[in-house]
Amino acid sequence: MTPEQLITFAAVAEHLNISRAALALHLSQPAVSGQLRLLQDEIGEPLYQRDGRGVRLTPTGEQLAGYAARLRDTWRDALAYRDALRGLERGTLRIGATTTPASYRLPYLVARFHGRYPQVKLETSSGNTTDIVSMLGAVDIALIEGPVGEQLPPDTAVHPWHEDEIVAIVPRSHALASQLDAQGEMRAPMPAITVEALAQWPLVLREDGSGVRQVVERAFARAGVPMRVALEIAGVEGVKEAVRAGMGIGFVSAMSMHHENGALRQISLGPAPLARRFSILVPHAGAASRVAQRFLELCLADVPGV
Repeated sequence: MTPEQLITFAAVAEHLNISRAALALHLSQPAVSGQLRLLQDEIGEPLYQRDGRGVRLTPTGEQLAGYAARLRDTWRDALAYRDALRGLERGTLRIGATTTPASYRLPYLVARFHGRYPQVKLETSSGNTTDIVSMLGAVDIALIEGPVGEQLPPDTAVHPWHEDEIVAIVPRSHALASQLDAQGEMRAPMPAITVEALAQWPLVLREDGSGVRQVVERAFARAGVPMRVALEIAGVEGVKEAVRAGMGIGFVSAMSMHHENGALRQISLGPAPLARRFSILVPHAGAASRVAQRFLELCLADVPGV
């Protein structure tokens, strides 16, 4: 018994006429009769009887017709879904993103993509870099910050994306802010400061696995100075709130400071800016979905306003 035989039988059961079923299926009448004969042999009982110019289903045929009709409808739905995907009218896109791009870039990208393909269902997951890399098998595309690492699933494509700067942040009332302002610079961001100069201050760090934390730790290690860690806390906003509360100097993406109200001051780390790159990961790149490819193109196009 094959799906083709059942779909053919569903058409016969609907029209109760082999000739009309053949027309509906775009098959010859002998081809339909042959499919019915094979199906009847497989079932082992008569499925229909001749009735004038048409046919009448037997009780066995009536019961089998229900299964056949559901299979035919599922087949039609699958064909419609295929056609919709070819036109990007439907589908699902699963996006993973680390904290910074998830908060400050992904909303704009998702809004633009939804405007172009409103019938595509969008599912997003966020976490730190380690979290997102570990869930690559469950997403179609991922936006991550910091080092990509070597433990990527096979057939994962890595696309370099935007540059980002890591800055130190302090409350406006912090002694370091007053000290730098006294040097004649009153505009944000303040002048750069070395990692060595920050070693005397208590620090607020992101949680283990954070891309920002990895960059900061490497900078202190290169400088050969210890870190006075006062607090470890998850998330960009957690770091900001801890800094506002006076727990110490924090480190965040400069991107996350664009909408601050001035309560915090940002300081570039020198002598060279502490830079990192965002990357876009496409797992199973050899078989990436059409919607994932379109979203990747959108990300790489440097869309204005993003």
